Amino acid sequence: MDRTREGPARAPGTAASGRSAALATARRAGLRARLRRHRWFVTVLAVAAALRVTAMLGYRPALWFPDSYTYVVTALRPSPDLVRPAGYSMFLWLLEPFHSFAVVAFAQHLLGLALGVIVYLAARRVVPRGLATVAAAPVLLDAYQIQLEHLLVSDVLFALLILAAVVVATRREPGTGTGVAVGLLLAAAALTRTVGLPLLAVFAAWFLVRARRNRGRRGRFRPLAALLVAALVPIGGYAAWFWQTHHRIGIVGANGVFLYARTMSFADCAVMRPPGDLAVLCDPRPPALRPPSQEYIWDDDSPLVRLPGITFRASTDALAARFAVLAIRSQPLDYLASVATELGRSFTWERQVYPTREIYDLYEFPARSPEPPTRHPATVGYRLAEQEYERGPIRTVVAEPYAGVLRAYQGVARLPGTVLLAVLLVPPVAAGVRRLTGGPRYGTAGWALPWTAALVLLTVPAATAEYDHRYVLPAVPLAFLAAAVALRGPSERRP
Repeated sequence: MDRTREGPARAPGTAASGRSAALATARRAGLRARLRRHRWFVTVLAVAAALRVTAMLGYRPALWFPDSYTYVVTALRPSPDLVRPAGYSMFLWLLEPFHSFAVVAFAQHLLGLALGVIVYLAARRVVPRGLATVAAAPVLLDAYQIQLEHLLVSDVLFALLILAAVVVATRREPGTGTGVAVGLLLAAAALTRTVGLPLLAVFAAWFLVRARRNRGRRGRFRPLAALLVAALVPIGGYAAWFWQTHHRIGIVGANGVFLYARTMSFADCAVMRPPGDLAVLCDPRPPALRPPSQEYIWDDDSPLVRLPGITFRASTDALAARFAVLAIRSQPLDYLASVATELGRSFTWERQVYPTREIYDLYEFPARSPEPPTRHPATVGYRLAEQEYERGPIRTVVAEPYAGVLRAYQGVARLPGTVLLAVLLVPPVAAGVRRLTGGPRYGTAGWALPWTAALVLLTVPAATAEYDHRYVLPAVPLAFLAAAVALRGPSERRP
């Protein structure tokens, strides 16, 4: 046979390498096609990432909040704190080998971007890409969200855990594995911020409703049981650690103190007529002339702080709880009005200077480096953070022009509370309109859980502590996800 017509012989592996190159080209083409389909969201995500890089460059290594130093102490000297559970401290402990708070801030910015991605992907399952992008935009572009991510506080981690639990619970018909996953996420959230504990009841009710819809199906209550076991075992383990350390039941030891401070916005001892041991906690000033609630926890002039011993010891917390319960029982309408006032602060158009100018300023990108703390507990955390965690200076360095860009951006790019209120009204209004007009009904399967979770996150702090701007932000992705799902059209897929 004449082999000259067969052409040059191919080296071994040439065909395989050709197929690999073709496969790589196809993958690149597929990636470009996907990026084009999601170009609006990709653009928003790219801008959001650039803003977070600017924050990293403008404020090094991170921004500090009064709570930050307590979290550092718990991370480096593991022991359950009386005021705050240790979930966020464990997050700091996991990142401690890097010896860099810049790494912590970077990780938190990644969590912030993940919030936006999860909202987009979850909404995209049931609504058009444009609406899904709008739902994700606030958490990605809000300047106060970016600033919160740069603060060494627990809220961004908490928000991601709750959003993940919502998405897992609503993604499909829940099974045992779903119950376990949601329970673990809720346990982690509750051990990061105690406001996550009431959400356990919300999710349990959700799983119970889903189980009742599957009447006749074997094992329909297994997901609910799995949820409760997976959540309560870690929480119970932490409670045992707390008991071993402080000989007190619970996961924190400050519930009574915070509720006492909450009731001091309306408590009238002339109406309450407290017994002698509680009368020492009365404030003779009219409620209108009293300071914000938090001052009754931290200010030296507070009747509670003036009592002997530390504010959060068991006897003081129990005394404060008794006073608070008596105030609520004696003045239930005043309590409800006070809660409504605090909740209403979440929905104002302009941000209020509240509870104090000091706290208000902590949520603004500063123009100069903040001063180190002066209160003793914070100075202990500051020293440990510098000597053991960072192993170097930790005072925030303000670097221009990056910091100036963020300050200017924060002046214009924020989510007004009134808009959040309007978004929260979308799901029930949309459902009501469909019912009245005879339009297609989708039930509440898609939006009820994120919507209820958002309401709980807004209401519980108003009822048990007071309004704080950072307490609002974890509810934002849930509210926008619920609104987007509630607006889905008849041609969209079922949640």
